[in-house]
Amino acid sequence: MWFAVLAGAAGCYALKYVGSAIPGHVLEKPAVKQVVVLLPIALLSALVAVQTFATNQSLVVDARIPALAVATLALRFKSPFIIVVLISAVTAAGLRYLGLAN
Repeated sequence: MWFAVLAGAAGCYALKYVGSAIPGHVLEKPAVKQVVVLLPIALLSALVAVQTFATNQSLVVDARIPALAVATLALRFKSPFIIVVLISAVTAAGLRYLGLAN
């Protein structure tokens, strides 16, 4: 267990060092700037998709999908983040309470 923790810490340190060692002129290229801007969006989208549609190693369809749809709709209307979270949670809880989703 400790080996995994130390290896993870060493890997994080190495990545941080490599990131700070990249020359400035490389970071100023338009392609690099575009990747840096879009990478967090892609990673967050992938995380949302995995957390919504997967449980362990299987694909699931349950109350999380309508909750995500309601959250997306609330975001489309520029609702505050806390409202988006609350509406999504109430949707999932309501569907589960009514027995319409697991």
